[in-house]
Amino acid sequence: MSLDIVWFVVSFVVVLGFLIFVHELGHFILAKLMGVGVKKFSLGFGPKIVSKKVGMTEYIIAWIPLGGYVKMVGEEPDAELDASDLPLSYSHKSVGKRALIILAGPLFNMLLAVVIFFSLFQFSGLPIMEPEVGELQEEMAAQASGILPGDRVVSINGKPVGRWSDMAAKITESDGRSLGFEILRDDRTFLVEITPQLVPSQNIWGEEVEKYAIGITASGTSSILRLNVFQSATESLTHTWEIAALTTVAIGKIITGSISAKALGGPIFIAQLTGEQAKAGLVSLLFFVAVLSINLGIINLLPIPILDGGHLFFCFIEAVSRRPVNLKVREVAQQVGFFVLVILMLFVIYNDISRVFFD
Repeated sequence: MSLDIVWFVVSFVVVLGFLIFVHELGHFILAKLMGVGVKKFSLGFGPKIVSKKVGMTEYIIAWIPLGGYVKMVGEEPDAELDASDLPLSYSHKSVGKRALIILAGPLFNMLLAVVIFFSLFQFSGLPIMEPEVGELQEEMAAQASGILPGDRVVSINGKPVGRWSDMAAKITESDGRSLGFEILRDDRTFLVEITPQLVPSQNIWGEEVEKYAIGITASGTSSILRLNVFQSATESLTHTWEIAALTTVAIGKIITGSISAKALGGPIFIAQLTGEQAKAGLVSLLFFVAVLSINLGIINLLPIPILDGGHLFFCFIEAVSRRPVNLKVREVAQQVGFFVLVILMLFVIYNDISRVFFD
């Protein structure tokens, strides 16, 4: 086995184990706060590597690092309990408390991303692309206005522009209305009026769309923006929200067929990316961990019975109907959910192997 493969595997196990720990810790902490007893807290599945019992909880590290679980007292609705255990029973808590325990796992994954982003922005700064013009497209509005490569956009309609993304957003949202650009060139500034044009383009999913543009590309000049505590907090929340939204949209597009399911990556692909980011440095690895944590949280919210989202769906039905979902229905749904996850896992592993050997 080559050193690269060992590095990828070790990086993958450490990162995935950490993300699973945070996820299960969310369930564990909320269970404790809601007065539910916890029998087991396990990282991984299968045979135990090591375990230790503290109080009523057995803490376990198992051999298969592709998941984890928190086993609570009275988790099975038909479980026989001693009278002394009834106050600690999960199934005897209100539907609202049970929903909070379920939701805590994905929320802790989101919270982890916020904390990582905040730490990166606070101590390393925020990398930004400068609003500096690179190339001009022929017969487009920017070229006709007299803008030249190397010009810097200072403001649009009197509002300062600090990043390329800010400028791009203002152009896209213009709806074709004329915009006043303040341009910096050779230590002097001047104003030009530019009317964005509606042009064919592709979005990040590769879909054909139309958007407003003026015909410029970025020069590629970047810098590090130093942020105060409040700015770091705002940026970390914004980054987490935007990545979560993109992930949700991507999943929806895969389900509807707008994006090829071949875009899905499995454990091999994730291990490869994790190893590459670890080699690139701590900042790159932490950013990747934050993105992966958001993805894990969103995927767990899918309404598949064996996932947190499926359990939340059952809680929703119970809250509306005022009675628990029939136990037999739950069992069948769990079996179907498990089958769906197995098929999905086999498919993404097939995608990974295809990338390695056929791309």
